[in-house]
Amino acid sequence: MNLPRSDATARPVVAITTDRGEQAGHATHRAFDGYVRAVDQAAGALPLLLPAIGAGIGAGIDAASLIAAVDGVLLTGGPSNVQAERYGAEPLPATTLTDPDRDATVLALLPALVAAGVPVLAVCRGLQEFNVAFGGTLERAVHLQPGRLDHREGDHARPIQRWYDDAHPVELAADGLLARLAGATHINVNSLHHQGVDRLAPGLRIEARAPDGLIEAFTVADAPGFTLAVQWHPEMRVGDDAFSRAIFAAFGAACRERQAWRRGAWEPRRSAASAIRPATARAIRSATVRASQ
Repeated sequence: MNLPRSDATARPVVAITTDRGEQAGHATHRAFDGYVRAVDQAAGALPLLLPAIGAGIGAGIDAASLIAAVDGVLLTGGPSNVQAERYGAEPLPATTLTDPDRDATVLALLPALVAAGVPVLAVCRGLQEFNVAFGGTLERAVHLQPGRLDHREGDHARPIQRWYDDAHPVELAADGLLARLAGATHINVNSLHHQGVDRLAPGLRIEARAPDGLIEAFTVADAPGFTLAVQWHPEMRVGDDAFSRAIFAAFGAACRERQAWRRGAWEPRRSAASAIRPATARAIRSATVRASQ
């Protein structure tokens, strides 16, 4: 049997994490449309949903198979909170929405994905999962902490798109990936969340802070491939914000580099900090700014 050869024009494959839900009496695996469209349109990759069914051979998704099958992973935001038991804290109130299936899937897979050099972009809940997976802890209600801003989404009666208007500025690490993409060290972001980073996990490098000092972005310092976690929602602004597009463009570029490496045509770089070189970052930023004009 002759199988078709891989098309050299095929896009890289990005697995998008999902939330467990229910519809018409059936269990579902869901992702918001904004993530799917951002991967497709801004990262230039093929979006596929990763079910929240746990991790491990014979008991869900095994890391080796996923690493062999994809060129990138997007950890999405979502309505649920990471279970507090996952970072050694007292359980959240029974009224708090959690997603044990998603936690069991993502937290088990993430360290192996990063170690294998798979590009990972994490958004909102995804950032929180990232920190927990590497040994960090979370503030369960940021707005109740002394000196913190209220980072929540505000009036739910507003049209949903207004939830994702810019909420506050962040200060970007001058030598970081985000500063290279933005071409600046301060930028406004559409951050909205209840939980946030408390203790940053070992090996993570801060990329951005909110005015109240809360960590809003980080990378893995010694990762062999692209990593970036942001607390805000660039997926909701790729249509009208150059910085949001640049984040997904950088992620897409890293996924294409991994795709080329998997085909034997590329040797990946050995640190997350250099996964997008300054010249590449300038080109991405220039292209996104031109597109916004």
